[in-house]
Amino acid sequence: MARLNLLVLRPLGVALAVMAASVTQHEPAADLHAEHAMGLPASTGAAALASDTALPAGALDVAARLGRSPRHGEWVMIRTGPSDRVKAWVVYPERSTKAPVVVVVHEIYGLSTWVRGVADQLAADGYIAVAPDLLTGKVAPAPGSDTLTQAAASAAIRTLQPADVQRQLAAAGQYGMSLPAAEKRYGTVGFCWGGGISFMHAVMSPPGLGASVVYYGTSPADSLLPNVKVPVLGLYAGDDARVNATVPPAEAAMRSLSKTYDPHTFAGAGHGFLRQQDGKSGANLAASRQAWPLTVAFFRRHLGR
Repeated sequence: MARLNLLVLRPLGVALAVMAASVTQHEPAADLHAEHAMGLPASTGAAALASDTALPAGALDVAARLGRSPRHGEWVMIRTGPSDRVKAWVVYPERSTKAPVVVVVHEIYGLSTWVRGVADQLAADGYIAVAPDLLTGKVAPAPGSDTLTQAAASAAIRTLQPADVQRQLAAAGQYGMSLPAAEKRYGTVGFCWGGGISFMHAVMSPPGLGASVVYYGTSPADSLLPNVKVPVLGLYAGDDARVNATVPPAEAAMRSLSKTYDPHTFAGAGHGFLRQQDGKSGANLAASRQAWPLTVAFFRRHLGR
């Protein structure tokens, strides 16, 4: 049985609190991704699922993949402030040396089995993965499920304060770096709503953060981008105009500021392609096979391996 750990963290620095206050005023509206289907997508079916274990599992085979994983995963509770904490899933790589940390930022649906599968794949790639549930205590999944419905998720996400989200992510990063097997640096990777949050975490750039990866998440306001202190990788679906409209302004602003932002758009892929790898007549799988190696290479370049 997985054991439960509790770590009490010291308050984060004053600079983080000040920046969080500014984020509360300027962060874009919550990206709810109504088009991100909860059920099985219209696609070529289960036969199209990737058998490539170098990728995170798609939604249809993640439970089976997790059941076969040789890596150690455990539930923990992370104290994120004087009066709050978050539940998190932590997965350790099988290696003899200390590992950098990657904090996984979930979609609006909370800490689902699919997000745990992403964390497991990051551990397979050599990182300690910490996946916090930013909806801890806000809403419970339906009985027999670990994924929220669209209506419940949308309502719960709207209750979150951006400054609190960033404080909790920074606490998750500090927790990961405090583990005896961890290096003192971390990155973030986020998906959909979590992708926008991951980009915003680069705006925050709290102590220890070394890189942020954005999967099909909206970009921060241009006025916030001067605060970015870490490299950002963006991975976007070609058929996702709503999100993609925010990419060129961010790219131009980051370039003018001489900051690293490396966006990639995959033709024919749909929003949420890494989860729905069997969708879009093979385009989602093709995008996943390009995007994940870029993710791992980016973390190795900026966090180490």
